[in-house]
Amino acid sequence: MTHPFHPWSGREFVFVDRRRTWDEDRVAFQDEDGQLASLPAAWTDIDPVDPFVTMAAGRCPFRVEDLLAVAGLIDALRVRASG
Repeated sequence: MTHPFHPWSGREFVFVDRRRTWDEDRVAFQDEDGQLASLPAAWTDIDPVDPFVTMAAGRCPFRVEDLLAVAGLIDALRVRASG
C-alpha cells in the first residue's frame, strides 16, 4: 500500500476512506492496532500505475508534458524577473 521508501512499505492495511484533507488527497486506513491513520494518496498504490512509467521501465525519468510544464514555469520566472 505505501511508497517503497516509506517504513510501512510492503504492509497491507484496512482501507477506510479517501478524501481531501489539509488541502491534500489522503487515504485513511486502520493500522495493525486498529488506530485510524492517514497518508498522502500519492504515497500509496491506491491509483493505477501511470502507463508511461510502466512503458519507460526506468529508462526515462521525465514525461514530455512535465518537461513542457517546467519550461513554461522557467519562462514565466524569466519574464517576471526581467520586470
